[in-house]
Amino acid sequence: MIMMIAPLQFALGFILDQIIGDPPKLPHPVTLMGKFIAWFEQRFNQGTPTARRIKGALLTIVLIGMSFSITAGLIFIANMLSPIIGVVVEVILLGTTLAGKSLLEAGDLVLRPLREGKLDEARQKLSWFVSRDTSNLTEGEIARGTVETLAENFVDGILSPLIYMLVGGAPLAMAFKAVSTLDSMIGYRNERYEDFGWFAARADDWANYLPARISVGILLLAGGLYRMPVRHAYRIWRRDAKAHPSPNGGNPESVVAGLLEIQLGGRNIYHGRVHRRAEMGDPRHAITGQDIERCQKLIRLGSWLSFVLLLSVALLWAAI
Repeated sequence: MIMMIAPLQFALGFILDQIIGDPPKLPHPVTLMGKFIAWFEQRFNQGTPTARRIKGALLTIVLIGMSFSITAGLIFIANMLSPIIGVVVEVILLGTTLAGKSLLEAGDLVLRPLREGKLDEARQKLSWFVSRDTSNLTEGEIARGTVETLAENFVDGILSPLIYMLVGGAPLAMAFKAVSTLDSMIGYRNERYEDFGWFAARADDWANYLPARISVGILLLAGGLYRMPVRHAYRIWRRDAKAHPSPNGGNPESVVAGLLEIQLGGRNIYHGRVHRRAEMGDPRHAITGQDIERCQKLIRLGSWLSFVLLLSVALLWAAI
């Protein structure tokens, strides 16, 4: 039998994230995960390629299991003390798995200096969220990098956690957060992480596979409500999504590119080397800071549409 989260906890967890986001001075599960990943990687990322893959897979399995078990244990203990305390603890934990407010704030951090013509500051702020070299980016390239970050993280930071919390509550949502954190830290195709992070990167691909495809419909609906060119965006998605190096990232990015009538992807520099990524969309106009704002509107509305859709599922399931 499928066990779904209670609608009350689901709704409160989402609203909590929308209101307070991730307060920087409070402890956060992702910080603890990051410290554990860094500790393990420094000590065990060595040996033959096969040995590195095995140890990286072990890290991934252990962290996912720990994240699920510790979260479930905390909620169990809280419920033993009081059902009210149990609800409060689960809602707080649910809120930490979402990044709705913080994702939009990340866009603002880049957008403010970009509007004021402070390109150096905008480049620096963008470097906090992307792995590419931002030191010589033009205004359009800064805006492009920000829109790409917002589009891709709509799935990682909002839709996927919502889906996993719907199906398995805070424990499953936290397990997904472990997968996402692992991918962001060691899921790179470079000399250091190609073998050690191989399993983590594959786990992230698997975990986001369905949510990334669901995001297409949600973003198209959000774009339609804003009277954006939905048919054009659908055509761009059909044409360009599969060319993205990620099996999932091309879905939200191509739709956003089509809705905003811009082109994403193209030339980036990583560690001094030029890489050309598949281009998403047709460049009907140059990318500017206004496109960051329009993308933020899409992400905000898409977040609420996702919430309403999944809350409806939870309510229907509770009524059965």
